[in-house]
Amino acid sequence: MQEKKKLRCPLGVPGGVIATLLGLVGIVANIIHFEWLGLITSTALFLLGAPFVRFVLMVHDANDRLDELERKINEK
Repeated sequence: MQEKKKLRCPLGVPGGVIATLLGLVGIVANIIHFEWLGLITSTALFLLGAPFVRFVLMVHDANDRLDELERKINEK
């Protein structure tokens, strides 16, 4: 029988990638239309998206390592 995996955050990585892409599109659109306030918010979204993806991946990796350690402890 197949072992069940724990449910992880399903929108962490795709959400960060989408936020980064939307920020990039917003930067281009706001430069074309000379909207400075929108440019600031799009730049902030772009700069926060990629670190968010990396953070979520690190958390998932840490959770996987903890699960593996718990499995090894429970086997003994």
